[in-house]
Amino acid sequence: MKTRITELLGIDYPIIQGGMAWVAEHHLAAAVSEAGGLGIIGAASAPAEIVREEIRKAKELTDKPIGVNIMLMNPNAPEVARVVLEEGIKVVTTGAGNPARFMKDFKEAGVKVIPVVASVAMAKMMERCGADAVVAEGTESGGHIGSATTMCLVPQVVDGVQIPVIAAGGIGDGRGFAAAFMLGAEAVQMGTRFVVAKESIVHKNYKEKIIKAKDIDSEVTGMSTGHPVRQIRNQMSREYLRLEKEGAGLEELEHLTLGSLRKAVMDGDVVNGTLMAGQIAGLVKKEQTCKEMMDEIMQEAALLLG
Repeated sequence: MKTRITELLGIDYPIIQGGMAWVAEHHLAAAVSEAGGLGIIGAASAPAEIVREEIRKAKELTDKPIGVNIMLMNPNAPEVARVVLEEGIKVVTTGAGNPARFMKDFKEAGVKVIPVVASVAMAKMMERCGADAVVAEGTESGGHIGSATTMCLVPQVVDGVQIPVIAAGGIGDGRGFAAAFMLGAEAVQMGTRFVVAKESIVHKNYKEKIIKAKDIDSEVTGMSTGHPVRQIRNQMSREYLRLEKEGAGLEELEHLTLGSLRKAVMDGDVVNGTLMAGQIAGLVKKEQTCKEMMDEIMQEAALLLG
């Protein structure tokens, strides 16, 4: 399937894997790229040299294109950006900030820059500063979220910019893929479905929570701090919401969640860990390889899109 995104990135399928902290490491990124999409290594708050190791390990598993997600609010973002250039990565997705300060170096090196946005205004700003495409991410997604739904956000972003738009948030099967294309998107980004991939290093307890989740099992914490996060409901999220309701300060709330994503991903702590997942979790019913997932999605979408 050819779109401006597949041409831009040199991939077979217009499917991009989300740059999820702790989850998006070299095994998953390489598997998604090898299956025809674009695998992403999530730099999150990792030291730059760890990101370098992840890139090199991914390259040992596939010779297909691989991207890196840079969280711009992290103090080590400049070092990660340098590693991206030194290691010859050609696609970067960005979150939590404006990539303008890195744009000149990226452009000179031929790196395609794709910021994740949650509003039309941000999409337009990113286009002006030289972005090659944007990911319009709706509030249905897991992890840090905006307020607009995918159904409303994507067509408005498509109308607002000339560059290609990638839809994200609440997409986990061929129906979601087809719907995104009907809204004007030229690719989709998925996170939650890839969490349960066979190649994903996520602990089986976490995967089971997603597979068993119902449509209403996610909730949002952090509204009071201005940094809302969607996750599957558990003891930790209930405690966080109780503290928020009582007016707890940022320091107390951050203390509760310190290291909680790592606990969930690596240790399988589904009681006190943060189980980031989108509302699409209720649709995810089984563990599959990335290739099986993507082939299934593309076949279903092809039937729907004719």
